Amino acid sequence: MVAALGVIWGGTFMVQKLALGHLPPFWVAAGRIGFAAVITTVIWQARGGLMFTQSKTDWPRLLVASIFSAAVPFMFLAWAQQYVTSAFTGVSMAAVALIVLPLAHLLVPGERMTVRRSFGFLIGFAGVLVLIGPSAFASSGSPYEKFGQLACLGAAACYAISSVIMRRLPPLDPVGLAAATLLFGSAVVIPIAFLKHGLPPIPSNEGLALVALLGLVPTAAASLLRIVVIRSAGPVFMSLTNYQVPLWSVIFGVTLMGEPVPNTLVWGAILILVGVALSQYGALKRLFSKR
Repeated sequence: MVAALGVIWGGTFMVQKLALGHLPPFWVAAGRIGFAAVITTVIWQARGGLMFTQSKTDWPRLLVASIFSAAVPFMFLAWAQQYVTSAFTGVSMAAVALIVLPLAHLLVPGERMTVRRSFGFLIGFAGVLVLIGPSAFASSGSPYEKFGQLACLGAAACYAISSVIMRRLPPLDPVGLAAATLLFGSAVVIPIAFLKHGLPPIPSNEGLALVALLGLVPTAAASLLRIVVIRSAGPVFMSLTNYQVPLWSVIFGVTLMGEPVPNTLVWGAILILVGVALSQYGALKRLFSKR
């Protein structure tokens, strides 16, 4: 599941970049999450509509997790990709693991930061600083690129926070949790898209296909996979996905989109991946020892 998520999310930013040529950014986010919410809700109800919780206090936490796992990062990323390359967007997602580490240390039992993890965190953080350096900001010439890069890192922080919140939820049906997350997220994103852009324009068949693809694979299917991994193995193990996302994003962006590869992108990616790999050495060792 971790390997599949790496490839899926690595290619998501390229598809979203293409979708932005047909719809404004918040409607891309709204179409993506709305389509995924319908699919997962139909599957959830077909399975009986189970959720396995009786506590009313769980729903506010689920609402917060939905906002941070779908609504806010989807809008941040859709807006940011108007001004940054899909390769940069993918590389910035590696920051998720760096943000998860201290949050999990404080909030998740058994996920404490060790000296090795802390050293890896510092190396990866240096990679983030290299990644958002002056030359990276000026790479596209857009006056909004700096804000686009910050929005990408803000989306990474949202994913990290939501991973920790989901891990702390009581036992829930994963399909029901995915459906509820996307439904809550849709209730936030769709009104904002309407207020920002008005009624959505009628896209071409290609535009509809791109939004449908975004909703089906990297949103509906990936949301379910992400929840299963977080609930079964924890948010820190889930960050293993972020080894692969930057690499696949760069590969897709360069080979299929013709995007440039500045030195800051390469060195930033290397430092981030080394730092995350060092901090996740124990999880990697357990993964391969089971094989």
